[in-house]
Amino acid sequence: MSKLKGTLYIVATPIGHLGDISLRAIEVLKQVDLIAAEDTRNSKVLLSHYTIVTPMTAYHEHNESNKAKQLLDKLEQGESIALISDAGTPLINDPGFTLVEQARALAINVVPIPGACAIIAALSCTGLATAKFSFEGFLPRTSGARKAIFELYVSQSNTLVFYESSHRILSCLEDIADVYEPSRKMAIARELTKTYETVVSKTVEEVLQVVQSDKNMQRGEFVVLIEGLDRKKSQEEALSDETLELITVLLTECSVKTAVKLALQISGASKKDIYKAALELNDKAN
Repeated sequence: MSKLKGTLYIVATPIGHLGDISLRAIEVLKQVDLIAAEDTRNSKVLLSHYTIVTPMTAYHEHNESNKAKQLLDKLEQGESIALISDAGTPLINDPGFTLVEQARALAINVVPIPGACAIIAALSCTGLATAKFSFEGFLPRTSGARKAIFELYVSQSNTLVFYESSHRILSCLEDIADVYEPSRKMAIARELTKTYETVVSKTVEEVLQVVQSDKNMQRGEFVVLIEGLDRKKSQEEALSDETLELITVLLTECSVKTAVKLALQISGASKKDIYKAALELNDKAN
């Protein structure tokens, strides 16, 4: 009789506070034959805290392809394996997709053990809409590429959520301020569940000011959230006659770019609406 295949458990671990792990996760980690960890040195702290002595093996982005085959062989031989990442839920911007995809193809049972996830934690406490959101992982390193993504989302109604690192958080917020109107709501959740946890939920302009003025707010790991476009509110906030008159006057003395910049500073209206109106008025004048 052939041996039954093992089970692959996808186990969520704490994102900071060691107490944020489920009883079921602890039980599974104790009972499996092997734990595949993103970084065994980091995971050793968690396992030691809960007196878990299950053997570990490294499974990360640099060895994912080769290691997946080894783990799948063990699963087909009947061993049970728990996949964990350094923090939070595996596969959510962490290694594991290759292993899960191939395990499914081989009819190996894959069982989720839910728990901590930074994006869900941030959504739950920042006061931004949670009914519909888009997660973009870590954004590109260059300003132009980041702005291109923001341009895609600026007119969408879903909340945009992504991760950002400490050495790029300030430049990222500056890019957001270049694309979104200053009054758009957003939030940053820094060092969630850790000692210096900080959640700032304000406007685009105000969040940028907070981070610019405090070096401590430029440290740690960040979840960034930007409010989706409220179409009803946007319609109600159409440019006033006074703003249109202001743009018209500015265009007689300035370029479109300068007129938009000045009108934005004076009126506080939507940058997108001002730019669109300026182009239309300029075309009419010429």
